[in-house]
Amino acid sequence: QVQLVESGGGLVQAGGSLRLSCAASGRTFSNYYAMGWFRQAPGKQRELVAVISSGGRLNYAESVKDRFTISRDNAKNAVYLQMNSLKPEDTAVYYCAAGLTMATIERGYWGQGTQVTVSS
Repeated sequence: QVQLVESGGGLVQAGGSLRLSCAASGRTFSNYYAMGWFRQAPGKQRELVAVISSGGRLNYAESVKDRFTISRDNAKNAVYLQMNSLKPEDTAVYYCAAGLTMATIERGYWGQGTQVTVSS
């Protein structure tokens, strides 16, 4: 099994920054896994925010390009999401995910989520 634990959420004013962290553990976790971030706002479907492959290939949602940066530290089994120039529409629960590939990451493992609230 794989456990994912997110941290770093909170309340921030529009234009501010937050950094989310996700620590992975478990016997079956591998640094070959793709890792990523998804979010779900109230009344909306879950959506991809950013994903990074084991080799460092990146994919971002259009709405966060040039504002958010995903990175990973394989030595620490961790993935991060640096969020800059935050907007009220970024308000959501952010979930960390890990899966065998970028394309199949949603079928993998999920964290419990961390709330990000951006005030106007």
